[in-house]
Amino acid sequence: MGQPFLFSVIDKAMYDYNMIEKNDRILVAASGGKDSSALVEYFSLRQRRTDIPFEWKALHVETEITKKIDERLLSLFSKWNVQVENRYVEVLGRLKSGRTMNCFWCSMQRRNELLIYAKENGYNKVALGHHLDDILETLLMNMLNKGQLSTMIPRLKLDNFPVTIIRPLCYAAEETIIAHAKEAGYISTTCTCTYQENSGRKDARRKLAALTDGNQKKKEMLFKSLKNICPEYLP
Repeated sequence: MGQPFLFSVIDKAMYDYNMIEKNDRILVAASGGKDSSALVEYFSLRQRRTDIPFEWKALHVETEITKKIDERLLSLFSKWNVQVENRYVEVLGRLKSGRTMNCFWCSMQRRNELLIYAKENGYNKVALGHHLDDILETLLMNMLNKGQLSTMIPRLKLDNFPVTIIRPLCYAAEETIIAHAKEAGYISTTCTCTYQENSGRKDARRKLAALTDGNQKKKEMLFKSLKNICPEYLP
């Protein structure tokens, strides 16, 4: 029996962007959602292969406004022989006076903790669960709100940390991940805090759906266009 379709999509991204290299030590962000859970499952199976030796670990960053990973999901992780370490950070306590709480601030603080942990413990790569839709939504947000043609990229070598960010789900549409999660029986934890209404991502999600009619092939073509730029036909 072959591997799940989603994992074949991840394999292609891994190959195209050289995300796993010999003797890598990879820290996987485990939020408890479907995207990061798919990554945890993938890495638990990927390490069984003998082509490229590497180490990896799953880390959950808990805050005072986000839930812990559901015990049922932790039980599923255990079946995959994965133990998730928990690291606590107060995101509200770091908020500067006069600033309002929002999704961007929370995600940045949690990501900083991942990077700090990676640096302190010798991990040279951090795997995040951003998928194709996330990347395209960010593209639209940056274009419409910043006047900037940019987005999250599949592989990013950081300047201020000895760490490379990888996004193995960059080719995977959210619909593909949802279908896989249902089949695998994930107990997915989603953020329910009251601050998420401040995020512009929901609006970008609606715009992306309108632009592509929710068609996965059109989303793939949008992503492909980012690698097929014709500067002579741009202002």
